[in-house]
Amino acid sequence: MDKREILKRLDHTLLKQDATWEQIRKICDEGTEYGVASVCIPPSFVKRAAEYLNGRLAVCTVIGFPNGYMTTAAKVFETEDAVKNGADEIDMVIDIGMVKEKNYDGVLDEIRAVRRACAGKVLKVIIETCLLTQEEKEKMCQVVTESGADYIKTSTGFASGGATFEDVALMRRCVGPQVKVKAAGGISSVEDAERFIELGADRLGTSRLIKLLEE
Repeated sequence: MDKREILKRLDHTLLKQDATWEQIRKICDEGTEYGVASVCIPPSFVKRAAEYLNGRLAVCTVIGFPNGYMTTAAKVFETEDAVKNGADEIDMVIDIGMVKEKNYDGVLDEIRAVRRACAGKVLKVIIETCLLTQEEKEKMCQVVTESGADYIKTSTGFASGGATFEDVALMRRCVGPQVKVKAAGGISSVEDAERFIELGADRLGTSRLIKLLEE
């Protein structure tokens, strides 16, 4: 697979707790140079990154991250603040506890509330597949399809596991045709990235891929 085909699907990511502006600026420069889809960064850096990039590259940030158990009101405020600061894309974490309680209507309502707060920006919904059963994954594909979100996303990269080939294939099979798939967490080789794309991933979230492609 052509390197550019992989890069244009990449959300070049830096979400470490100890990330500094110098490191964020570096991935912004790398993302611009390599033609990636976006940089995915902590909310506290969104305004600075958006001003620095000045439209040269999309800025993605995370909401309710990484645990997802904030209130809906808190997630909505985070989203509105991120959009105001210049975020082009929002990756939100669902409330896993609601899923375990089978409160799927509650999950749907929350995603829709964040969708409205996005004000037309791209919304990706992180379902943290490593914490879900097969039945829960399939149900969440239905919920995300109903919600009007743009993407379903496998993982935060902060739980017990990341994207798997099986989960990406399941998502592509179970979500509606208008919903795209993002694989994230633990993508550790170019070969894995290519396989995720072949299985139907429209985006890849990783901090390593540019370095791997350079090598």
